[in-house]
Amino acid sequence: MRNYIDLRSDTVTQPTEEMRKIMETAIVGDDVYEDDPTVIKLQELAAEMTGFEAALFVPTGTMGNQLAIITHTKRGDEIILSENYHIAVHEVGGAAVLSGVSYRFPRDKNGVLSAEEIKRCIRPKEIHYPDTGLLCLENALSNGTVVSVEDMKSAYETAKSYEIPVHLDGARIFNAAVHLGVDVKELTQYCDSLMFCLSKGLCSPIGSMLCGSAKFIEKARKYRKLMGGGMRQVGILAACGIISLEKMTKRLDKDHENARYLAEELSKINGISTCVGDVHINIVFFKITIPDFDHELFVENLLADGIKINAAEDGQYRFVTHNDISIRNIGHVLKKVSLCLQ
Repeated sequence: MRNYIDLRSDTVTQPTEEMRKIMETAIVGDDVYEDDPTVIKLQELAAEMTGFEAALFVPTGTMGNQLAIITHTKRGDEIILSENYHIAVHEVGGAAVLSGVSYRFPRDKNGVLSAEEIKRCIRPKEIHYPDTGLLCLENALSNGTVVSVEDMKSAYETAKSYEIPVHLDGARIFNAAVHLGVDVKELTQYCDSLMFCLSKGLCSPIGSMLCGSAKFIEKARKYRKLMGGGMRQVGILAACGIISLEKMTKRLDKDHENARYLAEELSKINGISTCVGDVHINIVFFKITIPDFDHELFVENLLADGIKINAAEDGQYRFVTHNDISIRNIGHVLKKVSLCLQ
């Protein structure tokens, strides 16, 4: 089997050797009965690290976000979020299908929601309007930038002043904390529930965590069963999640460093436009500005050279660094990209 340099996402990370070994020996129970000791340990660790009372292991980040929405809201509610957030763009309209809620999109500044815009979008109590049931935030943002602690605080306090709960899609929340140089709790204190992924840059093969109050998680657990997410001897996967939290969160700065280097070197190639200053975490966006450039052939040629990338979206390419991407790999990628643009 050919070894590819895979820059499509940090979801492609392979489990570490330590993870592969621990899956063989993990102590398991039945998580639907809540007696899998490894899952219990993972949930307690996730809650402690993020500052919540409780946590729930779920198969995917999408399920975690959708569980949060259905647990916080009632049918007919409206939720506030940016039109560019993952929940709005990449979760198949799940909030409408599963929770029966509609979306209200404030004007945002590169994904950051201001207090003024949040206030403007909160519905007054009036017979013609839906109730505003939830504010959804995101950090790190899908555009690869990070929302400051101050902006998180402002959005949270605005929503709470109207007694509206706040959910944070924190798929890469540990990346955000590393970029800001703060403990993750500095960010998670400004939400009522949190989803974060174990299967992105943290290298677990499967899984995300939903965190919140004990009462919230108890309610979400039942909805998880309804959605088909009740798992049995899942401690073999939860064991990887423990390694993700205890060890892989400590090495994310390396991915960020590699992403900055990649962006800086890409910017030196004629025909490529990228903003190095927007590389906050492990994601690099860039455009190819050559007229009549064959984008389809570009993807095909890189694949032939052992490099997997996604096609451009809205004219932009996205390269994502992760545990399986070395500085040597990046050098090879830069050489091949440069050749494709000659």
